[in-house]
Amino acid sequence: MQRMTLFFSLILIVTISCQTKKPLNANEHLVMATLYQQTAAEYRALCYQAYNLGKWRLAAMLDTLNSAKKPAIVIDIDETVLDNSPYEAYLIKTNLFYPAGWQQWLTAAQAKPVPGALDFLTWADQKGVDIFYVSNRKEESKAYTLQNLKKFGFPQVKQNHLFLRTTTSSKVARRKAIQKTHTILLLFGDNLNDFAQIFEHQSIVDRFKAVDQLKEEFGKRFIVLPNAMYGEWEGAIYNYQWRADPKTKGQMRLKALRPFNEN
Repeated sequence: MQRMTLFFSLILIVTISCQTKKPLNANEHLVMATLYQQTAAEYRALCYQAYNLGKWRLAAMLDTLNSAKKPAIVIDIDETVLDNSPYEAYLIKTNLFYPAGWQQWLTAAQAKPVPGALDFLTWADQKGVDIFYVSNRKEESKAYTLQNLKKFGFPQVKQNHLFLRTTTSSKVARRKAIQKTHTILLLFGDNLNDFAQIFEHQSIVDRFKAVDQLKEEFGKRFIVLPNAMYGEWEGAIYNYQWRADPKTKGQMRLKALRPFNEN
Protein backbone atom coordinates (compact mmCIF):
# COMPACT_ATOMS: atom_id res chain seq x y z
CA MET A 1 0.00 0.00 0.00
CA GLN A 2 2.82 2.37 0.89
CA ARG A 3 4.58 1.60 -2.40
CA MET A 4 1.36 2.25 -4.32
CA THR A 5 0.90 5.58 -2.51
CA LEU A 6 4.50 6.55 -3.24
CA PHE A 7 4.08 5.60 -6.91
CA PHE A 8 1.00 7.77 -7.38
CA SER A 9 2.65 10.61 -5.45
CA LEU A 10 5.57 10.56 -7.87
CA ILE A 11 3.20 10.58 -10.85
CA LEU A 12 1.38 13.58 -9.35
CA ILE A 13 4.63 15.48 -8.80
CA VAL A 14 5.81 14.83 -12.36
CA THR A 15 2.40 15.84 -13.75
CA ILE A 16 2.34 19.10 -11.80
CA SER A 17 5.94 19.84 -12.79
CA CYS A 18 5.14 19.37 -16.48
CA GLN A 19 2.08 21.56 -16.22
CA THR A 20 3.83 24.41 -14.39
CA LYS A 21 7.11 24.37 -16.32
CA LYS A 22 7.31 27.47 -18.46
CA PRO A 23 8.15 27.08 -22.16
CA LEU A 24 11.54 28.36 -23.27
CA ASN A 25 11.45 32.04 -24.19
CA ALA A 26 11.84 32.26 -27.95
CA ASN A 27 13.87 35.43 -27.40
CA GLU A 28 16.39 33.76 -25.12
CA HIS A 29 19.10 34.39 -27.72
CA LEU A 30 18.57 38.13 -27.23
CA VAL A 31 19.28 38.11 -23.50
CA MET A 32 23.09 38.24 -23.54
CA ALA A 33 23.15 40.59 -26.54
CA THR A 34 20.81 43.04 -24.83
CA LEU A 35 22.66 42.75 -21.52
CA TYR A 36 25.88 43.56 -23.37
CA GLN A 37 24.37 46.78 -24.70
CA GLN A 38 22.91 47.73 -21.34
CA THR A 39 25.51 46.60 -18.79
CA ALA A 40 28.91 46.13 -20.46
CA ALA A 41 31.33 49.00 -19.90
CA GLU A 42 33.10 47.57 -22.97
CA TYR A 43 30.08 48.49 -25.12
CA ARG A 44 30.17 52.04 -23.75
CA ALA A 45 33.91 52.26 -24.40
CA LEU A 46 33.46 51.11 -28.01
CA CYS A 47 30.89 53.84 -28.60
CA TYR A 48 33.20 56.51 -27.22
CA GLN A 49 36.02 55.06 -29.28
CA ALA A 50 33.94 55.31 -32.47
CA TYR A 51 32.99 58.93 -31.86
CA ASN A 52 36.49 59.94 -30.74
CA LEU A 53 37.79 58.49 -33.99
CA GLY A 54 35.06 60.32 -35.88
CA LYS A 55 36.13 63.63 -34.35
CA TRP A 56 39.79 63.10 -35.27
CA ARG A 57 38.92 62.08 -38.82
CA LEU A 58 36.48 64.92 -39.36
CA ALA A 59 38.94 67.52 -38.07
CA ALA A 60 41.62 66.23 -40.43
CA MET A 61 39.26 66.12 -43.40
CA LEU A 62 38.00 69.65 -42.78
CA ASP A 63 41.59 70.93 -42.74
CA THR A 64 42.23 69.57 -46.23
CA LEU A 65 38.74 69.91 -47.74
CA ASN A 66 38.68 71.40 -51.23
CA SER A 67 35.10 71.30 -52.44
CA ALA A 68 32.52 73.81 -53.58
CA LYS A 69 29.85 71.78 -51.80
CA LYS A 70 29.18 72.12 -48.09
CA PRO A 71 30.67 69.35 -45.92
CA ALA A 72 28.28 66.83 -44.37
CA ILE A 73 28.13 63.68 -42.34
CA VAL A 74 25.50 60.96 -42.75
CA ILE A 75 24.49 59.16 -39.59
CA ASP A 76 22.07 56.36 -38.79
CA ILE A 77 19.74 56.72 -35.78
CA ASP A 78 18.89 53.40 -34.12
CA GLU A 79 21.83 51.99 -32.14
CA THR A 80 24.01 54.75 -33.62
CA VAL A 81 22.45 57.90 -32.16
CA LEU A 82 19.58 56.50 -30.05
CA ASP A 83 19.64 53.41 -27.84
CA ASN A 84 16.68 51.05 -28.33
CA SER A 85 17.88 48.30 -26.01
CA PRO A 86 14.87 48.88 -23.67
CA TYR A 87 12.64 47.82 -26.57
CA GLU A 88 14.67 44.62 -27.04
CA ALA A 89 14.36 43.99 -23.29
CA TYR A 90 10.60 44.42 -23.66
CA LEU A 91 10.51 41.74 -26.37
CA ILE A 92 12.44 39.37 -24.11
CA LYS A 93 10.22 39.98 -21.09
CA THR A 94 6.98 39.59 -23.07
CA ASN A 95 8.18 36.80 -25.41
CA LEU A 96 6.99 38.86 -28.37
CA PHE A 97 8.66 39.66 -31.68
CA TYR A 98 9.31 42.80 -33.71
CA PRO A 99 7.24 44.76 -34.69
CA ALA A 100 5.09 44.12 -31.59
CA GLY A 101 5.27 47.23 -29.41
CA TRP A 102 7.66 49.03 -31.77
CA GLN A 103 5.26 51.81 -32.70
CA GLN A 104 4.41 52.36 -29.04
CA TRP A 105 8.14 52.62 -28.25
CA LEU A 106 8.64 55.19 -31.02
CA THR A 107 5.61 57.18 -29.93
CA ALA A 108 6.92 57.32 -26.36
CA ALA A 109 10.13 58.97 -27.67
CA GLN A 110 12.08 57.58 -24.71
CA ALA A 111 15.23 56.31 -26.46
CA LYS A 112 18.33 57.79 -24.83
CA PRO A 113 21.49 58.88 -26.66
CA VAL A 114 24.17 56.35 -27.51
CA PRO A 115 27.32 57.21 -25.50
CA GLY A 116 29.39 59.85 -27.29
CA ALA A 117 26.83 60.63 -29.99
CA LEU A 118 25.51 63.92 -28.62
CA ASP A 119 28.95 65.33 -27.82
CA PHE A 120 30.30 64.44 -31.24
CA LEU A 121 27.35 65.82 -33.22
CA THR A 122 27.33 69.02 -31.18
CA TRP A 123 31.02 69.44 -31.97
CA ALA A 124 30.44 68.73 -35.70
CA ASP A 125 27.62 71.27 -35.77
CA GLN A 126 29.91 73.92 -34.24
CA LYS A 127 32.43 73.18 -37.01
CA GLY A 128 29.84 74.10 -39.64
CA VAL A 129 29.23 70.56 -40.85
CA ASP A 130 25.72 69.64 -41.99
CA ILE A 131 24.30 66.58 -40.26
CA PHE A 132 21.87 64.25 -42.02
CA TYR A 133 20.07 61.60 -40.00
CA VAL A 134 19.36 58.72 -42.39
CA SER A 135 17.27 55.99 -40.77
CA ASN A 136 15.10 53.05 -41.75
CA ARG A 137 12.42 54.14 -39.36
CA LYS A 138 9.30 54.58 -41.46
CA GLU A 139 8.29 58.01 -42.69
CA GLU A 140 5.13 57.99 -40.59
CA SER A 141 7.32 57.97 -37.48
CA LYS A 142 8.99 61.25 -38.39
CA ALA A 143 7.25 63.44 -35.79
CA TYR A 144 8.10 61.06 -32.92
CA THR A 145 11.69 60.72 -34.11
CA LEU A 146 12.13 64.47 -34.28
CA GLN A 147 10.64 64.74 -30.80
CA ASN A 148 13.01 62.12 -29.41
CA LEU A 149 16.11 63.73 -30.92
CA LYS A 150 15.08 67.23 -29.84
CA LYS A 151 14.41 66.04 -26.29
CA PHE A 152 18.14 65.39 -25.81
CA GLY A 153 19.35 68.43 -27.71
CA PHE A 154 20.72 66.83 -30.86
CA PRO A 155 21.69 69.50 -33.43
CA GLN A 156 20.11 70.19 -36.82
CA VAL A 157 17.00 68.17 -36.00
CA LYS A 158 14.64 69.43 -38.69
CA GLN A 159 12.52 68.03 -41.47
CA ASN A 160 15.04 68.42 -44.30
CA HIS A 161 17.84 66.80 -42.29
CA LEU A 162 15.91 63.66 -41.45
CA PHE A 163 15.69 61.00 -44.19
CA LEU A 164 13.43 58.10 -43.20
CA ARG A 165 12.33 55.01 -45.13
CA THR A 166 9.59 55.33 -47.71
CA THR A 167 9.48 52.58 -50.35
CA THR A 168 12.78 50.78 -49.76
CA SER A 169 15.12 49.98 -46.89
CA SER A 170 18.15 50.66 -49.09
CA LYS A 171 19.76 53.98 -48.22
CA VAL A 172 21.52 54.40 -51.56
CA ALA A 173 18.99 56.84 -53.05
CA ARG A 174 18.95 58.93 -49.89
CA ARG A 175 22.72 59.18 -49.78
CA LYS A 176 22.78 60.18 -53.46
CA ALA A 177 20.21 62.90 -52.80
CA ILE A 178 22.45 64.37 -50.11
CA GLN A 179 25.51 64.14 -52.37
CA LYS A 180 23.83 66.44 -54.92
CA THR A 181 24.33 69.40 -52.60
CA HIS A 182 26.96 68.21 -50.11
CA THR A 183 30.30 66.48 -49.84
CA ILE A 184 29.80 63.53 -47.49
CA LEU A 185 32.93 63.24 -45.38
CA LEU A 186 31.95 60.52 -42.92
CA LEU A 187 29.23 57.92 -42.51
CA PHE A 188 28.23 56.45 -39.14
CA GLY A 189 26.14 53.34 -38.53
CA ASP A 190 25.76 50.02 -36.73
CA ASN A 191 24.83 48.15 -39.91
CA LEU A 192 27.11 47.80 -42.93
CA ASN A 193 24.17 48.75 -45.14
CA ASP A 194 24.56 52.24 -43.65
CA PHE A 195 27.76 52.63 -45.66
CA ALA A 196 27.54 51.04 -49.11
CA GLN A 197 25.24 49.04 -51.37
CA ILE A 198 27.81 46.25 -51.70
CA PHE A 199 26.77 44.91 -48.28
CA GLU A 200 23.05 44.71 -48.95
CA HIS A 201 21.30 41.32 -48.84
CA GLN A 202 24.51 39.32 -49.06
CA SER A 203 25.47 35.98 -47.55
CA ILE A 204 27.78 35.72 -44.55
CA VAL A 205 30.69 34.80 -46.81
CA ASP A 206 30.02 37.64 -49.26
CA ARG A 207 29.65 40.16 -46.44
CA PHE A 208 33.07 39.11 -45.16
CA LYS A 209 34.51 39.53 -48.67
CA ALA A 210 32.96 42.99 -49.02
CA VAL A 211 34.45 44.07 -45.67
CA ASP A 212 37.88 42.84 -46.75
CA GLN A 213 37.49 44.66 -50.07
CA LEU A 214 36.72 47.95 -48.29
CA LYS A 215 38.95 47.43 -45.25
CA GLU A 216 40.78 50.74 -45.78
CA GLU A 217 37.52 52.68 -45.39
CA PHE A 218 36.78 51.55 -41.82
CA GLY A 219 38.05 54.13 -39.38
CA LYS A 220 38.79 56.39 -42.32
CA ARG A 221 35.40 57.20 -43.85
CA PHE A 222 33.14 54.53 -42.32
CA ILE A 223 32.68 54.60 -38.53
CA VAL A 224 30.94 51.49 -37.13
CA LEU A 225 29.01 51.39 -33.83
CA PRO A 226 28.54 48.07 -31.96
CA ASN A 227 25.15 46.31 -32.05
CA ALA A 228 24.91 42.67 -31.00
CA MET A 229 21.09 42.68 -30.78
CA TYR A 230 19.97 42.73 -34.43
CA GLY A 231 20.96 43.79 -37.92
CA GLU A 232 21.74 42.64 -41.44
CA TRP A 233 24.24 40.16 -39.97
CA GLU A 234 21.31 38.33 -38.36
CA GLY A 235 19.41 38.29 -41.63
CA ALA A 236 22.40 36.65 -43.32
CA ILE A 237 22.22 33.82 -40.76
CA TYR A 238 18.57 33.23 -41.70
CA ASN A 239 19.24 33.55 -45.44
CA TYR A 240 16.95 36.59 -45.07
CA GLN A 241 13.98 34.38 -44.21
CA TRP A 242 12.85 36.86 -41.56
CA ARG A 243 9.41 35.29 -41.28
CA ALA A 244 10.71 31.82 -40.45
CA ASP A 245 9.31 30.45 -37.18
CA PRO A 246 11.38 30.78 -33.98
CA LYS A 247 12.33 27.09 -33.95
CA THR A 248 13.69 27.24 -37.49
CA LYS A 249 15.62 30.42 -36.72
CA GLY A 250 17.08 28.77 -33.65
CA GLN A 251 18.28 25.85 -35.75
CA MET A 252 19.81 28.26 -38.27
CA ARG A 253 21.69 30.07 -35.50
CA LEU A 254 23.11 26.81 -34.18
CA LYS A 255 24.07 25.69 -37.68
CA ALA A 256 25.97 28.95 -38.24
CA LEU A 257 28.22 28.31 -35.23
CA ARG A 258 31.81 27.22 -35.89
CA PRO A 259 32.93 24.93 -33.03
CA PHE A 260 36.47 23.65 -32.68
CA ASN A 261 37.29 20.12 -33.77
CA GLU A 262 38.62 18.18 -30.79
CA ASN A 263 39.95 15.30 -32.95
